Amino acid sequence: MDNNEYIEEAIDLEAIGKQYEEKGIFARLGTLFGGITKPKSTREYKEARIELQRLAAPIIALLSVSMFVIVLIVITAIQGAPKKTIEITVAEPDTDPVDIQEQEDPEPPPDIEITQLEDVEINVDTPMPGPVTELAPVAAPPTQQVSVKPATQDTVAFVDSPVKMKSMTPSRTPGSIGAATRGGAGYGDAMTEATVMKVLWWLKAHQDSDGGWKGGSSKLANTAFAMLTYLAHGEYPNSESPYRKDFGPVVQAGIEHIIHSLDNSNKTVRMKGSDGNEYAFLIATYALCEAYGMTKNPYCKEVAMQTLERIIKGQSPTGGWDYKINPQSTRDDLSFAGWALQALKAGKMAGLHPEGLDECINKAIKCLKQRSWKGDRFTYCAGSKAHAGLTATGCLAMQLLGYNSESEVKKALDYMREWTPTFKAGEVGDNIKADCGSPQYYCYYATQCKYQAGMRQGATKPDEQAWQKWNAAMKKLYPATIKDLPEPVKDWTGKDHKQGYFENADQFTSRPVMDTCLAALQLMVYYRYLPTNQLSATGGDGGQKATVAATDKAADVDVSVDI
Repeated sequence: MDNNEYIEEAIDLEAIGKQYEEKGIFARLGTLFGGITKPKSTREYKEARIELQRLAAPIIALLSVSMFVIVLIVITAIQGAPKKTIEITVAEPDTDPVDIQEQEDPEPPPDIEITQLEDVEINVDTPMPGPVTELAPVAAPPTQQVSVKPATQDTVAFVDSPVKMKSMTPSRTPGSIGAATRGGAGYGDAMTEATVMKVLWWLKAHQDSDGGWKGGSSKLANTAFAMLTYLAHGEYPNSESPYRKDFGPVVQAGIEHIIHSLDNSNKTVRMKGSDGNEYAFLIATYALCEAYGMTKNPYCKEVAMQTLERIIKGQSPTGGWDYKINPQSTRDDLSFAGWALQALKAGKMAGLHPEGLDECINKAIKCLKQRSWKGDRFTYCAGSKAHAGLTATGCLAMQLLGYNSESEVKKALDYMREWTPTFKAGEVGDNIKADCGSPQYYCYYATQCKYQAGMRQGATKPDEQAWQKWNAAMKKLYPATIKDLPEPVKDWTGKDHKQGYFENADQFTSRPVMDTCLAALQLMVYYRYLPTNQLSATGGDGGQKATVAATDKAADVDVSVDI
């Protein structure tokens, strides 16, 4: 390589090196202002952007110092300014003196007698929404008013939640229970409430160590019935119930028993301890939804969402349900569907909305109207003869879902008009004898149907009278029929409480937990449910989006929470 080549190479290296030399501040400012006006795609503009980023910190620092100096100068100028003197002239007094003694004394202020106000406790009796329904307007306050202060809502000992479900629990507070059992044609009384308390103490005394209740065909179903009974009375950990320290742990153990029964190890979600046809699965889902609505227990929600999804996916193509929640069957068993629909309703009221819930309810209504209805009654299965007892099941399902004014509901109520509550097979009514194998099973539905129709706003006179007649018979029969046990149950303070249970006089006498809970739930219908014609009771569109249009003009209602 000759000398010229070395010189050219040296020149090239020198040019490259200059690219890495640090520019002075003025050169960088020149690059900034010269390139910022160039088109964005040019190299000059990009270099200007880089210089702007690099110079941002020094510029900000310079401006900060400049502003500080300016502020100091202004403050100094203000303090150094000459002070302006303001002359004040004092007026001379009048030359004529005034004899102060001759002036009249001013009148003293009048004496005011201050009376100490007495503290007054004001009890406000307001109709408050409940889990599915609300108390009808109270005509007069109860004789012995109970405070209606709403209870603090907490989870079942897992999460201390500030969330309060307005549409779920206020009708189950001590105050509203007292208002609903004050007596009267449409309400409970002291005897009905005392009977309920015997049941709650009996359930407490017979709970197993694992939180469940044995007896009958399914421990899971028994536990779910017991939970529905306690929740209906507003009992759960951290409630304001006076029995919270006794019944709260019972409810917690029972809910945990149901939660721990979940078995999702296979593709199909199941629950351990269920019966062969999986009635218990539906009833346990119902209990979990009510528990979540009242406690906001996240574990209840997690399990309930899975079980609700299975119920939805297990619906038949025709809109009903069959044993084992089999989606391929179109048998459409109404007895089975009754518990599925109560679970779905409770889930919706609790704010649980698994995918397909509304579509599922709409299909169910269509099935009830087209496949499960025959003349003046609902049928046991699609294509079977009309069934007297299950007429109450289909009627309540339509009422709970917002279809109070449908012709099927009106005809079913007419069919049940002369029914009376009973524990003996064949004595519900003359037109039900042949279909009444388990009377309390049908009375459970009939009580709710008649209450919904007779206590709703704008109830017809026949519906109102039918409910009052049924209620009078129920208030007389149930307290007199409960089987009292001689052994009292001690509460946490050592105080004794009476206990008792119910028993059907039929072939199902081995199911005291189910019979007892079904009867107790009827005696709590006054404050457990709201008449479903009210928006907070329907918990949704009232059927307006259903394939079969309803006549009730209900609107969409979201579950509201206070946080």
